[in-house]
Amino acid sequence: MHSSASSAPALRRRLLGAAVAAGLMAATPAFAQHDWPSRPIKLVVPFPAGSSPDIIARVISQPLAKQLGQAIVIDNKPGAGGNIGTGTVAHAAPDGYTMLFTINGPLATAPALYTKLNYDPLKDLAPVTLVATSPNVLVVPPSLNVDSVGAFTSLVKKEPGKLNYGTVGAGSSAHLAMELLKGKENLDILHVPYAGFPQVVTAMLGGQVQAGFMVPAIAMPQVRDGKLKALAVTSTKRSPALPDLPTMGEQGVPDFEVISWQAILMPAGTPQPIIDRLNKELVQIIKSEEVQKQLTAQYFTAAPSTPAELTALIKKEQQTLGAVIKRLNLTLD
Repeated sequence: MHSSASSAPALRRRLLGAAVAAGLMAATPAFAQHDWPSRPIKLVVPFPAGSSPDIIARVISQPLAKQLGQAIVIDNKPGAGGNIGTGTVAHAAPDGYTMLFTINGPLATAPALYTKLNYDPLKDLAPVTLVATSPNVLVVPPSLNVDSVGAFTSLVKKEPGKLNYGTVGAGSSAHLAMELLKGKENLDILHVPYAGFPQVVTAMLGGQVQAGFMVPAIAMPQVRDGKLKALAVTSTKRSPALPDLPTMGEQGVPDFEVISWQAILMPAGTPQPIIDRLNKELVQIIKSEEVQKQLTAQYFTAAPSTPAELTALIKKEQQTLGAVIKRLNLTLD
């Protein structure tokens, strides 16, 4: 009896400790066991396999898997301009096992373009880091006989309503870039949307459109072959991947920035230690010489950031590009 009575307090302490541990495990299962990640992590890419986001996601995921000691499984979920896959992650369990690799569209312009968006980028997603940035390039056919942005805008003003520009669709980065230029320079040039950049190039070479903003991966091979002429990049600073091309600001159009960027986020509510660990690992990976080399090959510049810096970028673009979308009264649903 004496032995049983003396062990009762110890038993109660063990039971209490077990209850507390169970509560902690229920609240944060990954960290209660001190073994995150203990299984493969899904990285959702809301664009098709072979697309630029998919290519760069795979470049990043390989070293990340090595650093974390778990496989990173790419899950392509294309559709609705990236909104379907982004929404999937926004509503996923915040347990550290679902990540999002996306471009700026679903985060920065989708809230203004879609009235029925099923997620709020700022409320439903937790930024981890910016990965890379790339400018658009303003290109024209050599037959237009202009060598600068100023010469191009002067020509448009001399022939209002007679020239066309091609894009990959309403609300695209290429579309918003030209509309921003139109607003700043008071231009009258008509929008012609196409299914993709190859069709825009064909139309430009065929004389159906006279200008367009394009991603460098499409534009620069044509420029190198002499089929198109590049006038400027749409970043505020010259692109390290395209150092010889001036910025729109250098060409006389101040405060002009419409860049493409790619970033990694997780569902809102993901434990902060997981966000912090991933940010630390990813920043190191993005800064590595091998990854920077592969990014440059895709005309991207490594741009690792803090979560707060990525949040600020999303807010900034929601405001600046949202204003352009509002002026156009543009909706896509």
